[in-house]
Amino acid sequence: MSFFSEFKAFAMKGNVVDLAVGVIIGAAFQRIVDSVVKDLIMPLVGRLVGGLDFSNYFIRLADPPPGYSGPMTYDALTKAGVPLFAYGTFITVALNFMILAFVIFLMVKQINRLRREEPAPPPATTPDAAPEDIVLLREIRDALRQTQPPAQ
Repeated sequence: MSFFSEFKAFAMKGNVVDLAVGVIIGAAFQRIVDSVVKDLIMPLVGRLVGGLDFSNYFIRLADPPPGYSGPMTYDALTKAGVPLFAYGTFITVALNFMILAFVIFLMVKQINRLRREEPAPPPATTPDAAPEDIVLLREIRDALRQTQPPAQ
């Protein structure tokens, strides 16, 4: 089998195609979730905690370059090449992750609820019918009797 035919057989397997579709849909879904978190939820969180903007929480690790007269914001200092310990950005990303994990949990929970199958009804038993384990033991006994040589 040539290299290309092996690769074609690998690439056309169902799992690989399913994975590719999942990655593409996941990337599109990521944009939606990022927008929900960034544009809808984070402004509410910021409003609830007093209008805080976590992205501007940082510690300068060095002074700005000589002659720098711009604002002392995260974006401006980053553009100026000042190294920053941006713990506010980390807080924002951690909150985004928590919110994303919660949204995905709710979605998976809903999907599982919709997929949940009704449990199969127990088999109807008659009063004279033996439980399944007794029936199995009888079958084993009968099979052993057939394989043993007769007693002499």
